[in-house]
Amino acid sequence: MPQGPNFAEGRATGNNRERLVRTLTFWLRPAFALRVINRFQKIVGFDRSMALASSALTALVPLAILLGAVLSNVVHYDAAEQIIKRYNLSGAGATAVNSLFSPAEATSASVGIFGFVFLTISVLSFARASQRLFEQVWELKPLSVRNTRNGLWWILTLGGYLGVTALLSTLFDGGALGLVAVMCGVLVTATFLVWSGWILSAKRISWPDLLPFGVTGAVLTAAYSVGASIYMPHLFNSSVARYGVVGAVFAMISALFAAMLVLVASAALGREVQDELSRIRQGQRPSDHEVRRQWDSVVEQTRSRWRTVRGQVSHHRVKSPNH
Repeated sequence: MPQGPNFAEGRATGNNRERLVRTLTFWLRPAFALRVINRFQKIVGFDRSMALASSALTALVPLAILLGAVLSNVVHYDAAEQIIKRYNLSGAGATAVNSLFSPAEATSASVGIFGFVFLTISVLSFARASQRLFEQVWELKPLSVRNTRNGLWWILTLGGYLGVTALLSTLFDGGALGLVAVMCGVLVTATFLVWSGWILSAKRISWPDLLPFGVTGAVLTAAYSVGASIYMPHLFNSSVARYGVVGAVFAMISALFAAMLVLVASAALGREVQDELSRIRQGQRPSDHEVRRQWDSVVEQTRSRWRTVRGQVSHHRVKSPNH
Protein backbone atom coordinates (compact mmCIF):
# COMPACT_ATOMS: atom_id res chain seq x y z
CA MET A 1 0.00 0.00 0.00
CA PRO A 2 1.60 3.36 -1.02
CA GLN A 3 2.47 5.74 1.76
CA GLY A 4 2.25 9.47 1.20
CA PRO A 5 4.59 12.28 2.26
CA ASN A 6 2.51 12.92 5.41
CA PHE A 7 3.36 9.44 6.69
CA ALA A 8 7.09 9.99 6.09
CA GLU A 9 6.93 13.41 7.75
CA GLY A 10 5.09 11.97 10.77
CA ARG A 11 7.62 9.17 11.06
CA ALA A 12 10.52 11.64 10.95
CA THR A 13 8.83 13.76 13.66
CA GLY A 14 8.37 10.67 15.82
CA ASN A 15 12.02 9.70 15.40
CA ASN A 16 13.16 13.22 16.31
CA ARG A 17 10.93 13.20 19.39
CA GLU A 18 12.25 9.81 20.45
CA ARG A 19 15.85 10.97 19.94
CA LEU A 20 15.19 14.08 22.04
CA VAL A 21 13.63 12.02 24.84
CA ARG A 22 16.58 9.62 24.87
CA THR A 23 19.03 12.52 25.00
CA LEU A 24 17.20 14.20 27.89
CA THR A 25 16.82 10.98 29.87
CA PHE A 26 20.53 10.28 29.40
CA TRP A 27 21.82 13.69 30.56
CA LEU A 28 19.22 14.08 33.31
CA ARG A 29 19.62 10.55 34.67
CA PRO A 30 19.97 10.31 38.47
CA ALA A 31 23.62 9.17 38.48
CA PHE A 32 24.75 12.17 36.42
CA ALA A 33 22.60 14.63 38.40
CA LEU A 34 24.09 13.32 41.65
CA ARG A 35 27.62 13.83 40.30
CA VAL A 36 26.80 17.46 39.47
CA ILE A 37 25.32 18.02 42.94
CA ASN A 38 28.32 16.38 44.61
CA ARG A 39 30.68 18.57 42.56
CA PHE A 40 28.73 21.67 43.61
CA GLN A 41 28.84 20.62 47.26
CA LYS A 42 32.53 19.75 47.05
CA ILE A 43 33.42 23.32 46.09
CA VAL A 44 30.95 24.67 48.71
CA GLY A 45 28.94 26.30 45.96
CA PHE A 46 26.79 28.67 48.00
CA ASP A 47 29.76 30.03 49.97
CA ARG A 48 31.76 30.37 46.77
CA SER A 49 28.88 32.29 45.15
CA MET A 50 28.64 34.69 48.09
CA ALA A 51 32.41 35.24 48.09
CA LEU A 52 32.32 36.05 44.37
CA ALA A 53 29.33 38.37 44.80
CA SER A 54 31.03 40.27 47.64
CA SER A 55 34.25 40.62 45.66
CA ALA A 56 32.32 41.75 42.59
CA LEU A 57 30.46 44.41 44.59
CA THR A 58 33.60 45.91 46.14
CA ALA A 59 35.39 45.86 42.78
CA LEU A 60 32.77 46.76 40.20
CA VAL A 61 30.91 49.59 41.97
CA PRO A 62 33.94 51.89 42.47
CA LEU A 63 35.26 50.85 39.06
CA ALA A 64 31.94 51.78 37.44
CA ILE A 65 31.93 55.18 39.18
CA LEU A 66 35.51 55.87 38.09
CA LEU A 67 34.92 54.78 34.49
CA GLY A 68 31.77 56.91 34.34
CA ALA A 69 33.69 59.97 35.51
CA VAL A 70 36.60 59.36 33.11
CA LEU A 71 34.59 58.39 30.04
CA SER A 72 32.09 61.21 30.47
CA ASN A 73 34.76 63.58 29.16
CA VAL A 74 35.05 61.56 25.95
CA VAL A 75 31.71 59.86 25.30
CA HIS A 76 28.35 59.83 27.00
CA TYR A 77 28.59 57.04 29.57
CA ASP A 78 26.62 56.86 32.79
CA ALA A 79 26.85 53.67 34.87
CA ALA A 80 23.60 54.49 36.69
CA GLU A 81 21.80 55.05 33.40
CA GLN A 82 23.07 51.72 32.05
CA ILE A 83 21.78 49.82 35.11
CA ILE A 84 18.43 51.64 35.03
CA LYS A 85 17.92 50.88 31.33
CA ARG A 86 19.14 47.30 31.66
CA TYR A 87 16.63 46.40 34.40
CA ASN A 88 13.87 48.90 33.51
CA LEU A 89 14.05 50.59 36.90
CA SER A 90 11.79 53.48 37.78
CA GLY A 91 10.67 55.49 40.79
CA ALA A 92 12.56 55.03 44.04
CA GLY A 93 14.77 52.27 42.62
CA ALA A 94 16.04 54.45 39.76
CA THR A 95 16.59 57.41 42.13
CA ALA A 96 18.63 55.25 44.54
CA VAL A 97 20.81 53.87 41.74
CA ASN A 98 21.45 57.42 40.50
CA SER A 99 22.43 58.50 44.01
CA LEU A 100 24.73 55.49 44.42
CA PHE A 101 26.62 55.73 41.12
CA SER A 102 26.63 59.46 40.41
CA PRO A 103 29.12 61.77 42.16
CA ALA A 104 27.69 64.71 44.04
CA GLU A 105 27.06 67.94 42.15
CA ALA A 106 29.90 70.44 41.90
CA THR A 107 32.41 67.68 42.65
CA SER A 108 34.59 65.55 40.42
CA ALA A 109 35.40 61.89 40.81
CA SER A 110 39.16 61.68 41.12
CA VAL A 111 41.36 58.93 42.44
CA GLY A 112 44.34 59.54 44.69
CA ILE A 113 47.13 57.15 45.49
CA PHE A 114 45.15 55.45 48.27
CA GLY A 115 42.05 55.18 46.09
CA PHE A 116 44.05 53.73 43.22
CA VAL A 117 45.68 51.14 45.51
CA PHE A 118 42.30 50.20 46.98
CA LEU A 119 40.72 49.89 43.54
CA THR A 120 43.60 47.74 42.30
CA ILE A 121 43.40 45.44 45.31
CA SER A 122 39.62 45.16 44.90
CA VAL A 123 39.69 44.17 41.23
CA LEU A 124 42.58 41.75 41.76
CA SER A 125 40.73 40.21 44.71
CA PHE A 126 37.74 39.63 42.44
CA ALA A 127 40.02 38.11 39.80
CA ARG A 128 41.61 35.77 42.36
CA ALA A 129 38.19 34.75 43.70
CA SER A 130 37.19 33.81 40.15
CA GLN A 131 40.53 32.06 39.67
CA ARG A 132 39.93 29.93 42.77
CA LEU A 133 36.60 28.82 41.32
CA PHE A 134 38.29 27.26 38.29
CA GLU A 135 41.10 25.81 40.39
CA GLN A 136 38.64 24.12 42.73
CA VAL A 137 36.25 22.83 40.07
CA TRP A 138 39.07 21.46 37.88
CA GLU A 139 41.14 20.40 40.92
CA LEU A 140 44.23 22.41 40.04
CA LYS A 141 47.08 23.51 42.29
CA PRO A 142 46.36 27.07 43.59
CA LEU A 143 48.55 29.79 42.07
CA SER A 144 47.26 32.73 44.16
CA VAL A 145 49.22 35.97 43.45
CA ARG A 146 51.56 34.20 41.01
CA ASN A 147 48.79 34.52 38.44
CA THR A 148 48.36 38.29 38.92
CA ARG A 149 49.33 39.23 35.36
CA ASN A 150 46.68 36.94 33.91
CA GLY A 151 44.23 38.36 36.46
CA LEU A 152 44.87 41.87 35.15
CA TRP A 153 44.32 40.70 31.58
CA TRP A 154 41.06 39.12 32.67
CA ILE A 155 39.87 42.32 34.36
CA LEU A 156 40.51 44.27 31.13
CA THR A 157 38.65 41.61 29.15
CA LEU A 158 35.79 41.75 31.66
CA GLY A 159 35.47 45.48 31.04
CA GLY A 160 35.36 44.86 27.29
CA TYR A 161 32.76 42.10 27.75
CA LEU A 162 30.50 44.36 29.83
CA GLY A 163 30.87 47.09 27.22
CA VAL A 164 29.96 44.74 24.36
CA THR A 165 26.90 43.37 26.16
CA ALA A 166 25.72 46.89 26.98
CA LEU A 167 26.20 47.87 23.32
CA LEU A 168 24.19 44.85 22.15
CA SER A 169 21.34 45.77 24.49
CA THR A 170 21.37 49.33 23.13
CA LEU A 171 21.53 48.40 19.44
CA PHE A 172 19.01 45.55 19.54
CA ASP A 173 16.34 46.79 21.90
CA GLY A 174 12.76 45.54 21.86
CA GLY A 175 10.67 43.19 19.75
CA ALA A 176 12.35 40.72 17.46
CA LEU A 177 15.62 42.62 17.86
CA GLY A 178 15.58 41.69 21.54
CA LEU A 179 15.85 38.05 20.50
CA VAL A 180 18.82 38.96 18.29
CA ALA A 181 20.47 40.61 21.30
CA VAL A 182 19.91 37.48 23.39
CA MET A 183 21.40 35.19 20.72
CA CYS A 184 24.41 37.45 20.19
CA GLY A 185 24.79 37.77 23.96
CA VAL A 186 24.88 33.98 24.34
CA LEU A 187 27.72 33.72 21.81
CA VAL A 188 29.67 36.57 23.42
CA THR A 189 29.13 35.17 26.94
CA ALA A 190 30.18 31.65 25.92
CA THR A 191 33.38 33.02 24.37
CA PHE A 192 34.12 35.15 27.43
CA LEU A 193 33.54 32.27 29.87
CA VAL A 194 35.82 29.93 27.94
CA TRP A 195 38.48 32.65 27.77
CA SER A 196 38.04 33.30 31.52
CA GLY A 197 38.68 29.68 32.45
CA TRP A 198 41.69 29.50 30.14
CA ILE A 199 43.40 32.71 31.30
CA LEU A 200 42.55 32.46 35.01
CA SER A 201 43.81 28.88 35.17
CA ALA A 202 47.10 30.11 33.68
CA LYS A 203 46.24 28.17 30.50
CA ARG A 204 46.20 24.87 32.39
CA ILE A 205 42.68 24.05 31.18
CA SER A 206 42.36 23.61 27.43
CA TRP A 207 39.69 25.38 25.37
CA PRO A 208 37.88 22.13 24.39
CA ASP A 209 37.62 21.12 28.05
CA LEU A 210 36.09 24.51 28.87
CA LEU A 211 33.59 24.49 26.01
CA PRO A 212 30.81 22.63 27.92
CA PHE A 213 31.15 25.17 30.75
CA GLY A 214 31.02 28.07 28.30
CA VAL A 215 27.88 26.79 26.55
CA THR A 216 25.96 25.86 29.71
CA GLY A 217 27.06 29.07 31.44
CA ALA A 218 25.96 31.23 28.51
CA VAL A 219 22.55 29.56 28.28
CA LEU A 220 21.91 29.74 32.03
CA THR A 221 23.13 33.35 32.14
CA ALA A 222 20.70 34.27 29.37
CA ALA A 223 17.86 32.61 31.30
CA TYR A 224 18.92 34.45 34.47
CA SER A 225 19.07 37.74 32.56
CA VAL A 226 15.47 37.33 31.36
CA GLY A 227 14.29 36.51 34.89
CA ALA A 228 16.30 39.37 36.39
CA SER A 229 14.80 41.92 33.99
CA ILE A 230 11.36 40.90 35.31
CA TYR A 231 12.13 40.68 39.04
CA MET A 232 14.81 43.38 39.51
CA PRO A 233 12.47 46.41 39.42
CA HIS A 234 10.43 44.92 42.27
CA LEU A 235 13.57 43.98 44.22
CA PHE A 236 15.15 47.45 43.91
CA ASN A 237 11.94 49.36 44.66
CA SER A 238 11.01 47.25 47.70
CA SER A 239 14.56 47.36 49.12
CA VAL A 240 14.84 51.13 48.64
CA ALA A 241 11.40 51.72 50.13
CA ARG A 242 12.43 49.75 53.23
CA TYR A 243 16.07 50.80 53.72
CA GLY A 244 16.61 53.92 51.61
CA VAL A 245 19.64 54.25 49.35
CA VAL A 246 21.34 51.42 51.24
CA GLY A 247 18.54 49.21 49.94
CA ALA A 248 20.00 49.59 46.45
CA VAL A 249 23.22 48.02 47.76
CA PHE A 250 21.25 45.13 49.28
CA ALA A 251 19.43 44.63 45.98
CA MET A 252 22.72 44.68 44.07
CA ILE A 253 24.36 42.11 46.33
CA SER A 254 21.28 39.88 45.96
CA ALA A 255 21.41 40.21 42.17
CA LEU A 256 25.15 39.53 42.13
CA PHE A 257 24.74 36.49 44.38
CA ALA A 258 22.15 35.03 42.01
CA ALA A 259 24.39 35.73 39.01
CA MET A 260 27.42 34.14 40.71
CA LEU A 261 25.33 31.16 41.79
CA VAL A 262 24.50 30.61 38.11
CA LEU A 263 28.21 30.87 37.28
CA VAL A 264 29.30 28.40 39.99
CA ALA A 265 26.55 25.93 39.09
CA SER A 266 27.53 26.22 35.42
CA ALA A 267 31.15 25.46 36.30
CA ALA A 268 30.16 22.33 38.23
CA LEU A 269 27.81 21.22 35.45
CA GLY A 270 30.33 22.00 32.70
CA ARG A 271 33.06 20.00 34.44
CA GLU A 272 30.81 16.96 34.77
CA VAL A 273 29.63 17.25 31.16
CA GLN A 274 33.27 17.36 30.04
CA ASP A 275 34.08 14.26 32.14
CA GLU A 276 31.02 12.47 30.75
CA LEU A 277 32.02 13.28 27.17
CA SER A 278 35.51 11.94 27.90
CA ARG A 279 33.99 8.66 29.16
CA ILE A 280 31.83 8.42 26.04
CA ARG A 281 34.89 8.87 23.81
CA GLN A 282 36.55 6.05 25.75
CA GLY A 283 33.57 3.77 25.11
CA GLN A 284 32.23 3.95 28.69
CA ARG A 285 28.76 5.30 27.84
CA PRO A 286 26.04 3.69 30.01
CA SER A 287 23.69 1.43 28.08
CA ASP A 288 20.05 2.35 27.46
CA HIS A 289 19.09 -0.49 29.79
CA GLU A 290 21.15 1.01 32.63
CA VAL A 291 19.61 4.45 32.05
CA ARG A 292 16.08 2.96 32.09
CA ARG A 293 16.92 1.04 35.26
CA GLN A 294 17.96 4.25 37.02
CA TRP A 295 14.79 6.05 35.99
CA ASP A 296 12.60 3.07 36.94
CA SER A 297 14.21 3.07 40.38
CA VAL A 298 13.50 6.79 40.82
CA VAL A 299 9.90 6.39 39.65
CA GLU A 300 9.32 3.46 42.00
CA GLN A 301 10.79 5.35 44.97
CA THR A 302 8.62 8.39 44.15
CA ARG A 303 5.49 6.25 43.93
CA SER A 304 6.34 4.51 47.19
CA ARG A 305 6.79 7.81 49.02
CA TRP A 306 3.60 9.17 47.47
CA ARG A 307 1.66 6.12 48.68
CA THR A 308 3.15 6.58 52.16
CA VAL A 309 2.15 10.26 52.26
CA ARG A 310 -1.38 9.46 51.05
CA GLY A 311 -1.69 6.77 53.71
CA GLN A 312 -0.59 9.18 56.44
CA VAL A 313 -3.01 11.86 55.22
CA SER A 314 -5.90 9.36 55.11
CA HIS A 315 -5.01 8.13 58.60
CA HIS A 316 -5.11 11.68 60.00
CA ARG A 317 -8.44 12.36 58.28
CA VAL A 318 -9.94 9.25 59.88
CA LYS A 319 -8.64 10.22 63.32
CA SER A 320 -9.57 13.91 63.20
CA PRO A 321 -13.39 13.53 63.80
CA ASN A 322 -12.68 11.69 67.08
CA HIS A 323 -10.85 14.74 68.41
